[in-house]
Amino acid sequence: MTDHNERLALAEAVRDACIKAALDGYEDASISGLCGEGALEVAISAMRRLRSEELLDAASGQDDGPG
Repeated sequence: MTDHNERLALAEAVRDACIKAALDGYEDASISGLCGEGALEVAISAMRRLRSEELLDAASGQDDGPG
């Protein structure tokens, strides 16, 4: 795999992880009764809590972390 392809795969893995974290956080917050603004804050917080090691593992196909 070329360096460009590896960087692209990493960027896609990070994007996918952020989207999943945001959607999961928003859904959990909405189910808990938070308003739209509160649910958005939870979604953003979920993205901020993503660990770099988990993102790298996911990008390399070694998704061992919680998720």
